[in-house]
Amino acid sequence: MDMIVRPRRLRKNQTIRRMVRETRVDAASLIYPMFVIDGENIEEEIPAMPGQFRYSVDRMPYELERLQKAGVAQLMLFGIPEKKDEVGSQAYAADGIVQRALREAKRQFPDLYYITDVCMCEYTSHGHCGLLHGDQVDNDSTLELLAKTALSHVQAGADMVAPSDMMDGRIRAIRTLLDQNGYEDTPIMSYAVKYASAFYGPFRDAAGSAPSFGDRKGYQMDPHNRREGMKEALLDLQEGADILMVKPALSYLDVLSDVKKATHVPVAAYSVSGEYSMVKAAAKAGFIDEDQIICEMAVSTYRAGADIYLTYFAKELAGFIREGRIG
Repeated sequence: MDMIVRPRRLRKNQTIRRMVRETRVDAASLIYPMFVIDGENIEEEIPAMPGQFRYSVDRMPYELERLQKAGVAQLMLFGIPEKKDEVGSQAYAADGIVQRALREAKRQFPDLYYITDVCMCEYTSHGHCGLLHGDQVDNDSTLELLAKTALSHVQAGADMVAPSDMMDGRIRAIRTLLDQNGYEDTPIMSYAVKYASAFYGPFRDAAGSAPSFGDRKGYQMDPHNRREGMKEALLDLQEGADILMVKPALSYLDVLSDVKKATHVPVAAYSVSGEYSMVKAAAKAGFIDEDQIICEMAVSTYRAGADIYLTYFAKELAGFIREGRIG
């Protein structure tokens, strides 16, 4: 048969497949989400997320050592306080769980890079992401507390802050307060395009952050909307965001691709708890090859445009990259 063009020539063996690969995966782009909790000697598995744990500050270093050995140098801290109140005061308290965890982590593992989630939902007694006015989250009064939280994290040692609340104007409020206090060089990674997703269920179990009434559709985005994601991303850029995030990852790859093409800053994607738990459940049932699925999910996210990948599979992926199974 007279064929000049044969695409299979570049698929003949692993060496040439790796040489011409369009999408590259690097462990330096992985961020591991980690839960820290008030108390002592706690390392408890999260029922909805097998293989993920809540760590008290005294047990946290053991996991930090495991991360470092795995080749993952970046992590995102989520705090679970012992006490919650209407105004989420433990979010911005100098001795709050995240603040104490940062100080201890920086002392023992100064070479790791610490990012903190900035939100109110884990700290408020009602589980919403801001202050309430009646049964509605009041946007503008929440901004001051979000900025105070971000500042307290940076003062405790955070290398980067990542607001996830979806209040209008939060990036400008945080940027302004950080700059006023001499932290002009601290970057902000904005959860810029965060959808009101059912994929967050296991996280709410992990962090005890389910709203006590209603839902978060009044501030998180409608999953039906694609163009609105660009609106949110561009607004956050104007307000001073250094990195933009799309969340969740897997069901919103089209939005991730849009943001990547339209902006010139690094773009992150968060493979959320629901994605993790579905993989774990299907693998346990014998329906899928867990390792292959982990790799394929990661590749699809990078292929869509992610420069940074937040995933509970960060340690596994770092190992697969080292072994040449993905990369």
